[in-house]
Amino acid sequence: MKSLIAMLLLTIAMTGSSKAMDSKEAEELEGLSPETRLEQRCDLEAMERIHHDPVKLVPDELVAYAFKEPKVTGDKIQSTGAAFRSKGEWYHLSYTCTTSPDHMTILTFQYAIGQMVPHDEWSQHFLVP
Repeated sequence: MKSLIAMLLLTIAMTGSSKAMDSKEAEELEGLSPETRLEQRCDLEAMERIHHDPVKLVPDELVAYAFKEPKVTGDKIQSTGAAFRSKGEWYHLSYTCTTSPDHMTILTFQYAIGQMVPHDEWSQHFLVP
């Protein structure tokens, strides 16, 4: 299931990281369970914001549960153990995201990019080259 979710996110990110979500992407998200939709919508938002961040990283994949399972409460997800890949390297990421009740609209979002993840830690945290 996690690989299916990662593939969906990668597909959405590759087509939507620099623009608003289109109707096809929205339809794909709406087909997910509510909790999965919350995580995927917030992961997509994280990738979009990182892409536009002044640090000039280009995220192409994100794993919300890489170092710690995200905490979900209602329409809010807090991921303090996420990681994202940019230009072949993985970086630590923390974010807090609140959505509308249908988990399609971002209401609040804060994030912090951490240090690069050493290559010898990749496999134990589901991080692929």
